[in-house]
Amino acid sequence: MYKFKWLAPFVCLVIFGFLFGCVSAKVSPNAVDLKVSFKWTKASKCSNKSPKIYVSNISKGTKSLKVKLNDFDAPNWNHGGGTVPYKGSGVIKAGALKNGYNGPCPPSGRHSYQFTVHAIDKEGIIIGIGKALKKFP
Repeated sequence: MYKFKWLAPFVCLVIFGFLFGCVSAKVSPNAVDLKVSFKWTKASKCSNKSPKIYVSNISKGTKSLKVKLNDFDAPNWNHGGGTVPYKGSGVIKAGALKNGYNGPCPPSGRHSYQFTVHAIDKEGIIIGIGKALKKFP
């Protein structure tokens, strides 16, 4: 008889949560408001190369910046994002969100897109949150 019947389902649940975002990170009660800005270019359309993103008011202790792109007009479409190490610059270089980023690609008309940036400390706690919203095209 298998001694740990609960282990396999538990491991599957944990892996599923990490892969699909069901496990949320802890937010510090002292999390600061990040200032986020970016500019779309013609090259942004339907591209997997992220634009340059500017972030300010970044807390001391930030180790990485986690970025996510959402389309408010097509909320079920996953535009992805990525995590970049924070080395003291408030600039996330164009193309830095390499794995899983899908740029704006509205099938018709203009869509509203929002970048959300989380500043993460060495324990994985969110210590800053900022957002920037722009229409495309």
